[in-house]
Amino acid sequence: MEHPNSKCRIVQAEYLSRLPEEERENKARDIRIGNASYIYHQQAVPIQENRLIMYYKEWLEGLPPNISRHMRMLGFEACKTMIPFTRYVNERNDIGMRDWMQEHLSPGDFNYWQELSKKAGSPTF
Repeated sequence: MEHPNSKCRIVQAEYLSRLPEEERENKARDIRIGNASYIYHQQAVPIQENRLIMYYKEWLEGLPPNISRHMRMLGFEACKTMIPFTRYVNERNDIGMRDWMQEHLSPGDFNYWQELSKKAGSPTF
């Protein structure tokens, strides 16, 4: 998947072109997965309906107390683009990351992403 920003696409293409041939496909796959993840999380940013309620009444309440205190201290403006919050917003709006990634990645890239997630202990839902 290509990055939505044309400057980023150019930088990524230049980076890949400078790599030895045997490294290109693995790095290209990593970039495609990273781009898909970036786009997934960016979807949550323009969702305005109930985001403040989600933040104060739901998301903060569902975090462990020490993390919740820290996020509350940072405030909504600082947290509204953080990956844990954008993931929460997307999931609450029925945009599950696992299904979204499966729809937007090739089967090979998706399987690789799932394996990485399992190794890292990250939920793919």
